[in-house]
Amino acid sequence: MSPLKPVVPRRGAPCWVSLLARDLKTAQEFYSAVLGWTFRPASLGDEFSVAMSDGEPVAGIGALAQNFQVAVAWTSYFAVADADDTAARIRERGATVAVGPLKLGPGRAALAADRDGATFGFWEGKTLSWSVGHGRAPACLELRTRDAFEAAIFYAEVFDWATPDGCDVTYEHEQVIVSDGTHTVATLRGGAVEAAPDPRVRPRWHVYFPVRDIEAVTAAAVAAGGTVTPITQSPEGTGVQSVIRDPDGGLFTVSAP
Repeated sequence: MSPLKPVVPRRGAPCWVSLLARDLKTAQEFYSAVLGWTFRPASLGDEFSVAMSDGEPVAGIGALAQNFQVAVAWTSYFAVADADDTAARIRERGATVAVGPLKLGPGRAALAADRDGATFGFWEGKTLSWSVGHGRAPACLELRTRDAFEAAIFYAEVFDWATPDGCDVTYEHEQVIVSDGTHTVATLRGGAVEAAPDPRVRPRWHVYFPVRDIEAVTAAAVAAGGTVTPITQSPEGTGVQSVIRDPDGGLFTVSAP
């Protein structure tokens, strides 16, 4: 199936990641220099673009942070059947819907924060053919929060995880693994500190982009005006990783075997 042909994503699974940036052109220049992405117009309007790598869609960049008065950040979106119903479920469980649901192109989207403050999005409608851990899509989405089990209950109730039509959930080694039935699409880990001054350890969804040469990528990020953490071994011991902050403050992680 063509990666550019719209498909119906699995309910409750991550279906896209997008950067809410202040200036579209500036953000495109940074991510092109660092990750080698090219960009094409999106169907959502002039303020959106789709990042491409080797002909595959990777992520979206939208110049919306200023419009919505939100921080520049990478946001993970989850597929839902009914955005209004999802928004109601979030509010009923003591969490926050900050923006939307809004009509955007062929679908509807909203931004929310869970009870611990980790931000996420949800999308009603078709998406590009894209899945975490496949091709040039993010290698991993990871929620770092205070209590992974409690967070998993919240997201399961909101997104119908652990139901016949939803994603599979397992609890292994003090972390929650979310699968779309074929492979892992998200991981929830506990242990974040509530009042930590470092935003990397506050509850939030982390986006990991796969790269071939992590040293070249981190050097390019610094040259383009970003900041990076030292390259370290991944928690699983299967590779190396580094956290990068783009010039506007958007955090993401790059990982390599």
